[in-house]
Amino acid sequence: MAYKITDDCISCGACEAECDVNNAISEGDTTYVIDASKCTECVGNYDSAKCTEVCPIDDTIVNDPKESNEVLLERWKKLHPGETPK
Repeated sequence: MAYKITDDCISCGACEAECDVNNAISEGDTTYVIDASKCTECVGNYDSAKCTEVCPIDDTIVNDPKESNEVLLERWKKLHPGETPK
């Protein structure tokens, strides 16, 4: 698993808008949730995880557990076949 959104989420939606390439974030019953099969921590798209940068509540989006860049890049390649990572 890559990132996870904790129960501290205030459901503002800022993170969902930032996850426009992999669409790993969606609105859950009470908080936003991250689909671990789609989350690459922005590896392959950006230099850093955009969802954590825009979240207004500290420590709401956490690694659970942290995955290696190699694992995340392989996931990105499966999600974006034929594309070249940035």
